[in-house]
Order: sequence, then structure tokens, then C-alpha cells
Amino acid sequence: MTMLWLSIGTLLLLALWFLSLPLRRARAIHDWQQRFEADDHAEAQNLAVYERRLSALERARDRGEIDVARFEESRHELDRNLLEDTEARRRMPLRRPVSGRLMIPLVITAVIGASIIGYRWQGADGDLALYAAQQNALNTPGASMKTLVGRLEEEAGTQPDNPKVWSLLFPLYQKIGQPGQAIGALERLIELEGRRVDLLAQLAQIKFFVAGRSLTTEVQALIDEILDKDPREPTVLGILGVEAFDDGRYEQAINYWRRALAGFGDNESAQAMRNGIAVARQRLEETANGAERVTD
Repeated sequence: MTMLWLSIGTLLLLALWFLSLPLRRARAIHDWQQRFEADDHAEAQNLAVYERRLSALERARDRGEIDVARFEESRHELDRNLLEDTEARRRMPLRRPVSGRLMIPLVITAVIGASIIGYRWQGADGDLALYAAQQNALNTPGASMKTLVGRLEEEAGTQPDNPKVWSLLFPLYQKIGQPGQAIGALERLIELEGRRVDLLAQLAQIKFFVAGRSLTTEVQALIDEILDKDPREPTVLGILGVEAFDDGRYEQAINYWRRALAGFGDNESAQAMRNGIAVARQRLEETANGAERVTD
């Protein structure tokens, strides 16, 4: 956490340095603009051009090349062009170089406030606290799995709406032999994350084994919901295979487990399915041989 806040502080200082840059450069820009305007002779050049053209018109009138009406019309046009050029080049007076300096601290305060509020709102402050709790428990001398569970339970009390807390807790409850707490943590996770198929499948699996590998009404309802959403969900197919195997329906168990094999991504689960299929086939052969001996 300390490194995070140091990083945030460093980035804020860098941002504030850039925000204050215009104020620090204001004096140099002001002086440059003043020199530029002092050296700008465009208005004098426009006036000189106006006077030359007016003189040319007066000479043409005196020689009789244009009449008085034409002269007045041309002179008015020259006057209008001069006024338009002068208006277009009119500059606003330069402000003092320190003008607007109070906006800089206001902007800086707004940036700092927005950064802190934005991080508190969208940041991963809770996840960082959770990670710190994990590391603290794991690095404690003589720490056990129950020590880690205890620290995570404290975090669950502090941030009960953080799904990552519950996703860490429920498998740990299973490992330390507390299936009831595992079910409660998983159900809380489902409340936060929605009825995702993978979470429902894990809930069905825990409840299936807690019920002594029996398809209770509650477990069957979960399985029906899962298969309605994903008929190839491997965990549920594995459960159905176990139930069929226990009931002596070895061929049906093999069918469930073969379908489940296609969905398992980890080798350990896939190997467990293969071992189950091998045992089910052996039981089928033993059953068939026993039937033949009875027939003979």
C-alpha cells in the first residue's frame, strides 16, 4: 500500500508540475508579445498604401480622367478598406503576467481531490487490503491454513461485498474440512456475482458430497438449472457419473464421465475421470462374467 501511495503521489507531482508550467512561463510570453507588438508596423504600412492610392485618385481627378462622382466613390471604398483592416488588426490590451494565478491552486486542488475520490470509487483499495492480509498471514511464523482463513474472515467482515474475499474463502473452507462454511461462502459469492454456471456447479458438487453422494431435491434442482444453461458442464456431468456409479449403473456412469472429459481443462480432473471410467469398465466386466457363471 505504501508503494502504491508513493507512486500516486509521484504521478500527482508530475501532473502539478505540468499544470503550473503556463504560470511559470507567463512573464516570458508577456514580454515577447510586447516586443512583437512594438515591432509590428503593419498599420503604418496600410496607412502608407492608403495615402498612395488616394494621391493617385486625386491626380486622376485633376487630369480629368475620372469625374467627381467616380472620385468620391473610389475614395469611400479606400476609407472603408482602411477601417476594416484597422478593425481586424485591433488587439486587446495585454493582461498582467500574474493575471489568473489564483486558478492554478484551484485546479491543483481539484486534480488532487478528483484523483483521491476517483481512486476510492473505482480503485482496488479493497483488493490491495485483501492481498496484504494474505501476505501477512502467509508470512507469519507458524502460520497454518486456519490462520489464513481467520485473516480472510476478518476481511469478509470489513468488506462483505468484495467477491474476491468469498472466492478465496470457500475453497479454503473445503480444505480444512468445513463444508457448511464453504457452502455459505459460495452462496454469498453467487449473490454478488450472479448465478454463473461454474459457481452453481461447484455449489451442487459440495452439496452432493455433503448429502452423502445423494441427489437430494436441492442438488437435483441445481443440476437441472445448470444443464438448462450448459448441457456440457463437466462438473455436473461428473456428479451424475458418480451417482450412477454408486447405483451400479456403470455404463451410464462411463457415458457421463466421457462427456465430462471433453470439458475439463486441468489434467488432474481429467485423469480422475479416466480412472473412474477404467474402474467402471472393470465392474462391467465383473458383472458380465458373474452373469455368465450363473447362466452356466
